[in-house]
Amino acid sequence: MERDPYPYRILIVEDNPGDFTLIEDFLYEQILTPTILHASTFKDAYSCLSQPSVALDVVFLDISLPDKSGEELIAAMLAQSVGIPIIALTGYADLSFGIKSLSMGISDYLIKDDLSSFHLYKSLVYNIERKKKTQAIEDSERRYSELFHLNPQPMWVYDRQTLQLLNVNAAAIQHYGYTKAEFLAMKLDDLHTSEVSYPLAQYRDHDKEATMLSQYGVFRHYKKNRKIIDVETQTSYLVYQGRPAALMLAIDVTERNQYIEAIERQNMRLRDIAWIQSHVVRAPLARMMGLIQLLELFDDLEMSEQEILKLITESAHELDHIIQDIVAKSSKVMPS
Repeated sequence: MERDPYPYRILIVEDNPGDFTLIEDFLYEQILTPTILHASTFKDAYSCLSQPSVALDVVFLDISLPDKSGEELIAAMLAQSVGIPIIALTGYADLSFGIKSLSMGISDYLIKDDLSSFHLYKSLVYNIERKKKTQAIEDSERRYSELFHLNPQPMWVYDRQTLQLLNVNAAAIQHYGYTKAEFLAMKLDDLHTSEVSYPLAQYRDHDKEATMLSQYGVFRHYKKNRKIIDVETQTSYLVYQGRPAALMLAIDVTERNQYIEAIERQNMRLRDIAWIQSHVVRAPLARMMGLIQLLELFDDLEMSEQEILKLITESAHELDHIIQDIVAKSSKVMPS
């Protein structure tokens, strides 16, 4: 049989020379060029694991050593070999202790009398790969936790079927004013006012096979002080603690909306001013210009100069009122 060419780095912690030699021989039967380190006491193993240059793939640990044994040994080895799978070896079968050691974090529990080269190699490969997968999951969960809890925007997780809030980040607690306990006692619709511009029922999912990845919504939310804010939400589906859930990001757009409304009001006033300038102002101005032309032709008119001047004055006053109205409207448009 062709041996595994991967250069595994293996630490065997075993105080019995015969058992060490047997384990070493089994490994060489299955692995082409392993690097095998040996420690006969916990102190030696601790010293080996403390060296930064030692990058191990797996540790085979006899759980009964001269200077430490049992649960105490396992706990100490786990603390010193974070990220490295530890396969416990024992000379006697103790099911309860085997289960206990696995619950503590040991990767596997093998009986020395049942060992074979294939059995040992299978355990080595399986536990190394399982440790990699477990580490990848833990890294992913840590990144999610950091993205969730350190996000500067309010975020929460809710149950897709009941809308019960399941988790909430620090930004939501700070922005809304509720404590975490108060948030977790609420359902999603407890945050909303009655003025919902997007159907909230869309956020309740009774279909376990839902394939929609995300939803966008615009809502009005209550803060704890009952202040109403406008929020834009983005929701993504996920599984949280084994249940169908969703992650919602809520962005407060109250100030932005107020600014847009102010701009729209300003634009309406500007349109009014433009209409006044293009229509209302032209009437008295046209009359004045016409009356001035009449003065130039005064000798040929039946109207007296006094009558024409009176009409000009009336048009001037009318124009003055219009200009004052424009100024008043403009003052409302210009920022204070």
